[in-house]
Amino acid sequence: MSNHADTSKIVRRRRVFYIPGYDPIHPRRYRELYRTEGAAQADISGYEIDLIGRQGAATYGWQVLGRIDGHEVEAEFDVLVWSDIVRDSMQLNIAQTYLMMARTAWTYTSTGALRRLMWLRKGPVIAALYPVVALILQLILALVVGGIVGGLVEWIVSGLSPLLGSILGWMVMLAIAAALLIWFRKIDNKLFIYYLMHDYSYSASTKGANPPELEARMAQFGDQIAEALATDVDEVLVIGHSSGAHLGVSILSDLLAQGRVPKTGPQLNFLTLGQVVPMVSFLPKAGRLRRDLHLLSQQDQIAWVDVTAPGDGCAFALCDPVSVSGVAPERGKRWPLVFSAAFTQSLSPERWAALRWRFFRLHFQYLCAFDRPRDYDYFQITAGPKTLRDRYRGRRPSKSRIDVPASKYRSMVP
Repeated sequence: MSNHADTSKIVRRRRVFYIPGYDPIHPRRYRELYRTEGAAQADISGYEIDLIGRQGAATYGWQVLGRIDGHEVEAEFDVLVWSDIVRDSMQLNIAQTYLMMARTAWTYTSTGALRRLMWLRKGPVIAALYPVVALILQLILALVVGGIVGGLVEWIVSGLSPLLGSILGWMVMLAIAAALLIWFRKIDNKLFIYYLMHDYSYSASTKGANPPELEARMAQFGDQIAEALATDVDEVLVIGHSSGAHLGVSILSDLLAQGRVPKTGPQLNFLTLGQVVPMVSFLPKAGRLRRDLHLLSQQDQIAWVDVTAPGDGCAFALCDPVSVSGVAPERGKRWPLVFSAAFTQSLSPERWAALRWRFFRLHFQYLCAFDRPRDYDYFQITAGPKTLRDRYRGRRPSKSRIDVPASKYRSMVP
């Protein structure tokens, strides 16, 4: 089937490549999420989805059998894993983390990126500032508590020896402050402070350029997608979630530039969910990403749909990643189609009330069931009989999308 065809085609076999965001956790969590949330959505929407484990493959994934709208669809999923790179980037001690925090804050403020990001969406910028403020508060609290206890020890001991009292006081203060900072880090699975700090610093450390180890992994991902395009499936669907969105932009742009997207064969389509592209594309050395955004926005071999929601405080909701980055072509821009998953409408008032303050859970809602689904359904997109292009053919973008150029840096030289 030609990728330029306007005629719809029923999908019977699909390959899905899911690119996670900056996530150190084993990809099995995505299989379990798909299994549980897919079953919930199937019950709500009246179709069937069966997940089948996959054994012995070189990559991590699973198979799905969907029975939707009277059609049976086989979908094979691969998680494009870079969690090992994420874990390696997080191997810093507490002192190194504080130095990294200072460097990251300086990068975003000195380049003017922080101020321009605030123009777009305050939510993700607040999410970026949260670990900075929280780490500073943790340090202050640790020093205050350590100072109080150390001062008490000094007062008690100084009656015997002022010098000994002073030495012991300082030792106790530093020991307690260090112990508190270590404890704060141990409970970070509840606070997400260190996790978020490493997330934002990963791109800031190179001012928007991809580190070499990530470039190498992205090339491997491109090879896997190219192999799938040579098979007899009906659609190859690439999904980029959160930071995985900008990885997907560059991977697919590379395939296009290398002539590895055949004119005939499976449709190749691209779905971005909860994207945070401006956090990278607004940095001075993100020329590669800006070039790739520019390229992907004007071709028509790959349909690109971008779904966010204002209820997701961790995403740049309804911000057209190409336009706000200042690299939209003067004419001929086709992609992405930007629309909202509309959490407040596609979730019942009771469900929304239960989720609205769970910011990290909401950032994953795109991969989950909606109890009042509208036209966005992750499980019909991945296991249903329509290609992504056909599903949203004629769909109008959200009226409230933001497409004003906001980035100071617009060079497209890598």
